[in-house]
Amino acid sequence: MSKRFNGCSRRAVIPRATVSVLVVAAALTGCGRPRDSSVYRVLNSSTDETYHRWDAQAMARCGERLGVAVEQQSVPAAQVMTKALRMASSKSLPDIVQFDASEMPAFAAAGGLVDLRTLGLGTGDVPRGIVDFGSYKGTYYGAARSVNTLALFYDKDALRQAGRKVPATWAELRRTAKELTRGGRYGLALSAGGAEDGVFQFTPFMWSNGGDETRLDGPGVVEALDYWKSLLEDGSLSKSTVGWTQADVNDQFMAGNAAMMINGPWQVETLNTKKSLHWGIARIPVPKAGEKSVGPLGGAVLTVPDTGDERRERMAGRIVACLTSEREQLTYARNSWMVPADEKAAAAWRRQVPELDALADQVATARSRTAKLGAGWPAVSLALQSAFQAALTGQSSLAALRRAQQRATSGN
Repeated sequence: MSKRFNGCSRRAVIPRATVSVLVVAAALTGCGRPRDSSVYRVLNSSTDETYHRWDAQAMARCGERLGVAVEQQSVPAAQVMTKALRMASSKSLPDIVQFDASEMPAFAAAGGLVDLRTLGLGTGDVPRGIVDFGSYKGTYYGAARSVNTLALFYDKDALRQAGRKVPATWAELRRTAKELTRGGRYGLALSAGGAEDGVFQFTPFMWSNGGDETRLDGPGVVEALDYWKSLLEDGSLSKSTVGWTQADVNDQFMAGNAAMMINGPWQVETLNTKKSLHWGIARIPVPKAGEKSVGPLGGAVLTVPDTGDERRERMAGRIVACLTSEREQLTYARNSWMVPADEKAAAAWRRQVPELDALADQVATARSRTAKLGAGWPAVSLALQSAFQAALTGQSSLAALRRAQQRATSGN
């Protein structure tokens, strides 16, 4: 998966205590190297050539409007947090850092970010879930240009040939996946790998079933993992699913080895390169008809580090406001296939890409992974990853999740 906004990706988990020590230490050190007063720097993960180019164009437009130069420094997504920590310790933080939203709370918890509302950024046209996505303990630190979530992708030809409708409930998904499993083709592909990819993919099953990350051994979570196990026991999932990333899942779908998959919009550009594949998209099925499908919000947020230079922080806030304006959000979303964070831009996006309308519906009810736990999310994620590996290779879901709950609360 080469796209940087992949919903979730492998990242080193930085303990909150380490973040706090480094950021606080940075505040106590002397001044860093002098800055060019007319050049503003953005640290991001736009290492992909096309994303780097799109960001450069957006920054140039905003810089021209504001009378400054805006430059980006891009590192792989897994290195943004560690790079920001090193820069904080040397008093050389950039003016803007684009964090994965799941990592932002750890930096905010240490007092390393500025409240964007104090810099004039409002949230009136931003859905509540996306405001939470960029917040820590009620303070708005991160503004999103676009967001993503997961959906059910399906091979239209495979469903038509089997005489099946697009499944909307768990029971329908199980029956359809079993029916579509033929020869070397599995009915469904998803990621249950031991990394954040698998956790990201599990959340819509957990949340839509009433499960909660604050109690991993609760009935809603256990039933969701049991459901995954049933798909595996039916033969509808490959046994390799315990090692697949979301990129692997997409490869299987494109190769015709899976008739349906759980994945996100960052795969659309690649899917469109195979003209013989007629794919469709739908909301992720729910436990029972009429219930709400609750998926995870993925993506990144633009933040302004607390550098102590209020003048530069105010201009950085204006740059963030420009990059997240309705016009820039829509341009970025049309390039990247993501959903604009702003409601007005999202409405225009729906009209322009109606084939992804179901994705916008899923985003409307999506949740941030860190909304309840903040900087405590990484411990839960690691615990769930171990639970998937145990449960899908033989252990009972309840036993695996009881152990996960113990790990999440003890830190072991």
